[in-house]
Amino acid sequence: MFEKEKIYIAGPECFYQGGPDILNAMRRRAESLGFGVTLPNEHPLDMGNPELQKRADSIFADLKMIMKETTVIIADLEAYRGSEADSGTIYEIGMAYADGLKCYGYTRDKRPLAWKDQKYVMKDGIVYDENGKKAPYRELPFSPTVVGSTKIVEGDFDDCLAMLMTDLEEEWKAEGRSGAMAAAQVPEASGEANKAQGRTNETHDTANAPMKPRVYLSDVIRYEEDAREVYGRLKELCASYGLEAVTPCDWADGFPETESANPYVRAAALTENYCRLVRSCDAVIADLNDYRGYECSNDVGFECGMGFEKGKKLFGYKRDARPCIEKIPHLGEATEFRDMTGCNVENFNYPANLMFGSSMKIYEGDFEQIIERAAKELNE
Repeated sequence: MFEKEKIYIAGPECFYQGGPDILNAMRRRAESLGFGVTLPNEHPLDMGNPELQKRADSIFADLKMIMKETTVIIADLEAYRGSEADSGTIYEIGMAYADGLKCYGYTRDKRPLAWKDQKYVMKDGIVYDENGKKAPYRELPFSPTVVGSTKIVEGDFDDCLAMLMTDLEEEWKAEGRSGAMAAAQVPEASGEANKAQGRTNETHDTANAPMKPRVYLSDVIRYEEDAREVYGRLKELCASYGLEAVTPCDWADGFPETESANPYVRAAALTENYCRLVRSCDAVIADLNDYRGYECSNDVGFECGMGFEKGKKLFGYKRDARPCIEKIPHLGEATEFRDMTGCNVENFNYPANLMFGSSMKIYEGDFEQIIERAAKELNE
């Protein structure tokens, strides 16, 4: 009954000791119910290549192929090396969402971050993070793009699988009630599916297109109280290099700004707005600096994955562009570079998770230092 659905199982399990066994156990449970399943790194890879980055690139190439074969992504959203979910997993959700896939995620604790994040403190009724700043999206269990793009289930993989089955059954019943069974016999082209969900590329109208390349600034400035002021200065800097910049604080043409008090309404609106802005741009300039852990912000990760899948050029920057293996504490080569939790630290000579390293140029420095190089490439 579920044979038309093919699930991609995403998450940091591939880094776990015994991770392949965990993933294969999930596969068996899903296949026993009739689903098709693909796992990370399932096809032949170039892991014998002496160039470490080429090994990572083969993993990423495999992922691109998998995304074209998949209808559903089920992601492990547990915090990984910090307060947020694994950034590579969120990159994959961004890719899946851009392609119109059904996005599901699971977590053991779906309470708002203000309740479950042990690094948050409350003072005079205001929640602050570990850096003394007002905590962003504190009323949500995850960042806005994760909440806005993904059906989040409290529980484990099996609970998520049960929710997917229930949703599919309800879809079928709705088809029956609406008399849409005949139409369902003709597979809908992925492009049409994306169009129906409002996820098509919103490229510039050539008749009214600006002469400057348009770039989306994907970063954590959006969470700051003075974000609009800071973005104003960055827009001026971009303009001086012949670029038109849009930011997460802007609202896409034709999409009304939403100021709902409901955090889930707000998260969905922000996600849709961010996606529209990314689709309207030529490139994404991504802040890949560590955010509340050893990886970039989940919102940035989602936007990078979404942008890549929509054919946007990606540029990343980090203050410390040393390889992951030199920055993340681990127990050495004898233990396969495992950290204190038993998870592998990536050894691909990239300064960030391979999803980012294999899909973009990553420069060392801050925004002001790298924007000139990005502008030169975009203006060629």
